[in-house]
Amino acid sequence: MCGITERAVRAIVADLEKAGYLTHTRHGRRNHYHVMHGTFFRHPAEAHHEITGLLALFADLGPRTHPSPATLTGEHHAEHS
Repeated sequence: MCGITERAVRAIVADLEKAGYLTHTRHGRRNHYHVMHGTFFRHPAEAHHEITGLLALFADLGPRTHPSPATLTGEHHAEHS
């Protein structure tokens, strides 16, 4: 548990999609999130760092040799319906 509500997570994901950092596709009842490589932090102090470097700390994205997006899977659990 990290203390953040599902509603807050949905708002954050929507903001990230709107800014072009990730996209999602629906596969059955699950969402699959794609982190867009080549996107950088907005703050000038961090603008030379790709977002994928931060996300690699939280997910096993692994190194990519081509510019295809990394994939994260969003699980929607029944107790949150």
